[in-house]
Amino acid sequence: MKNILNIKFIFIVSLIILAVISRLIGFIPNFSPIAAIALFGAAYFPNKRDAFIVPIIAMFISDLFIGLHPTMWAVYLSFALTVLIGFNLRKKQTVVRIITSSLLSSVLFFIVTNFAHFLFYFPHTLQGLTQCYIDAIPFFRNTVLGDLVYCGVLFGSYNLAAIKIKELKLQSI
Repeated sequence: MKNILNIKFIFIVSLIILAVISRLIGFIPNFSPIAAIALFGAAYFPNKRDAFIVPIIAMFISDLFIGLHPTMWAVYLSFALTVLIGFNLRKKQTVVRIITSSLLSSVLFFIVTNFAHFLFYFPHTLQGLTQCYIDAIPFFRNTVLGDLVYCGVLFGSYNLAAIKIKELKLQSI
């Protein structure tokens, strides 16, 4: 059983590491693997604590290279909330459920991070709030695309590998 645990854990962590590396070499604003990592980790890590820690550490390590800003707290909060969405995928994963979770996490990220941006950089008026969200719309497209692509890669790679590697088919790690 220990061998099975190691194979599955190593495979999951390897997929996550590859996704983090892609964030470091990424060149499209907001096209990022972190929300997908949060959803994927929540679906597959048996320890819920790990599901929260892994995307936050992945984000922090890559942020050390990319840079930090005053609204980072909102980014981290949105990914922690995305883990909660991902817990819905623990028992049953279908294409529709994964896509729905991915889209929900994109919308959540958009709302939370842009509200924080509004608090720091826009006049605290209804017009300022409206303008903040309007200015963010072009980035939202990239967020949605990134979340969908990376969810497809992570969940798809895992399920394709599970066809060949019997230890990955087992539900618990």
